[in-house]
Amino acid sequence: MSTDADEQPSEDRRKYEFRKVIEELQEYEGSGTQLVTIYIPDDKQISSVVEHVVQEHSEAANIKSKQTRTNVQDALTSIKDRLRYYDTYPPENGIVIFSGAVDSGGGQTDMVTRVLESPSEPIQSFRYHCDSDFLTEPLENMLLDKGLFGLIVLDRREANVGWLKGKRIEPVKSASSLVPGKQRKGGQSAQRFARLRLEAIDNFYQEVAGMANDLMVPKRHDLDGILVGGPSPTKDEFLDGDYLHHELQDMVLGKFDVAYTDESGLSDLVDSASDVLSDQEVVKDKQQMEEFFENLHTGNEATYGFEPTRRNLVMGSVDRLLISEDLRSDVVVYDCDGTDEFEVVDRRHDTPDHECADGSEAEVVDREDVIDHLIDIAEQRGTEVKFISTDFEKGEQLLDAFGGVAGILRYSTGV
Repeated sequence: MSTDADEQPSEDRRKYEFRKVIEELQEYEGSGTQLVTIYIPDDKQISSVVEHVVQEHSEAANIKSKQTRTNVQDALTSIKDRLRYYDTYPPENGIVIFSGAVDSGGGQTDMVTRVLESPSEPIQSFRYHCDSDFLTEPLENMLLDKGLFGLIVLDRREANVGWLKGKRIEPVKSASSLVPGKQRKGGQSAQRFARLRLEAIDNFYQEVAGMANDLMVPKRHDLDGILVGGPSPTKDEFLDGDYLHHELQDMVLGKFDVAYTDESGLSDLVDSASDVLSDQEVVKDKQQMEEFFENLHTGNEATYGFEPTRRNLVMGSVDRLLISEDLRSDVVVYDCDGTDEFEVVDRRHDTPDHECADGSEAEVVDREDVIDHLIDIAEQRGTEVKFISTDFEKGEQLLDAFGGVAGILRYSTGV
């Protein structure tokens, strides 16, 4: 018998559903400032919120445009009606209410009201917002992947500095050195050449440290650590020379051998530091994709594409379902003389006509989010679901080359 905990959606699925609601809200537009957003923290009494809404409703009577005045007051009335469902205080982490007349085309509007309860992080303060768009930025910030690491890669020719923010690697600054090669020009003594070369190396290390200090010192209280990569002895000289700001120097988690020091070197550094970053989501995503590609190349315990993956899910053979975070498609289910057939379409496109495999007439049975469709099957079969970022090469391949859907199988099925 399953417990309540077993029946709770996964953290990844909650984040996906949350993101989907935000994307829907971002698509809405109002004519003038008539879309109302209210953020209510869980320590704010509902009665005081109702008082505020009533006050705003009264003040909205002063809006010159009759249409805007009517729409704002209708939105506030809808919000007040929704607040009746709550007792003294909102649920844990608070609630956000969106309401307003949104453009529906042809000069027409539709009244929309959405309530988001118990977001993933507590709402910090009460906020009333009226504009031509719904205010979603505070919710978007809740979805940002946690973890902030400074990245530095360098050799004696070039250097790159950037961030690892959750799953995203962000190059920020780069520099090229003026360090001469080991072969001295004619007429220079060996000692003088060596001295000039050491001075150039020292100047370059100072330049790289300056870039890192400018970028990371202001963020030092938010940093989870700093990773430094490059060939030996460059990275060793850089760290041993105390070029970094002393507070950053104390935050270095390790130095790692990295072959490239251009922007791609930042990704190589994250790969090399996988043991240190083992709890970070980007490393977990890469490990999932590496296992998928290994299974794909060495055996038959991998599947990809909607139809084969769905068939394997139904059979219960999928151990882990891999879904691209950027997949935005619907699946249309057709009845073909008692047999279901499927087509995946872009979410923005109309439902297409379908030609049944047996030549019978196709009847549209359903159209739903392809991710919801697959996750429902996965949860029935005890399959783990992993959302994969597109912020690294193999994550991009999942979306672009494999249709955004793949699976690591428990056993080979030949499908």
